[in-house]
Amino acid sequence: MDFTPTERDSFYRLVAERRDMRHFTPGAQVAPEVLQRLLTAARQAPSVGMMEPTRFIRITNAALREQLYAHVQAERQRTAETMGERREAFLQLRVEGIREAAELLVAVLAPDDGTVFGRRTLPQEMALASLACAIQNLWLAARVENLGLGWVSFFDPQVVGDLLRVPAGARPMAMLCVGPVPDFYSKPMLEKTGWRQRADRPLCYDNAWPADAP
Repeated sequence: MDFTPTERDSFYRLVAERRDMRHFTPGAQVAPEVLQRLLTAARQAPSVGMMEPTRFIRITNAALREQLYAHVQAERQRTAETMGERREAFLQLRVEGIREAAELLVAVLAPDDGTVFGRRTLPQEMALASLACAIQNLWLAARVENLGLGWVSFFDPQVVGDLLRVPAGARPMAMLCVGPVPDFYSKPMLEKTGWRQRADRPLCYDNAWPADAP
């Protein structure tokens, strides 16, 4: 089945307008059927050898969400101490929406199931790539549902894994804040704040990495 030009253009608009959101509408909710559509989209992501290593833990306990928030804030402070002269600028950045987001999902890399197909030389890397594909599907699905999603990575996987009682060999890889937002950023927040700009360099090289390329 071919896609129409209108459908094609809608997809590219969706990709261009995806944002890593940090500001959410307090007290808002995500309807159960919408959340299920997001998770279905994540399940339909490609995975190497069809290993499907992604699991999501939905945080519905308020006390547990507060524990996760406190841990992220502590890690944010530790990160700030590594920033040198940019420490204060970093501390001014909003890095999460854990308390305000309607839903908090923790993406967990499941214990290795022994899949070899496509992974013999890159076993861990292909598992992580597969998980990232699931998150991207979820992210795009959230955006087309007019929901924001923010990826939080300021945490210690061991600490979060202990809090969530994940089995041996599993590893939390992302906290995903999902929910309605006041508005979507006109461009990525780190660009808006002047923290960093998109790289102005070629994305694709022919045949080999050029000697003068960064």
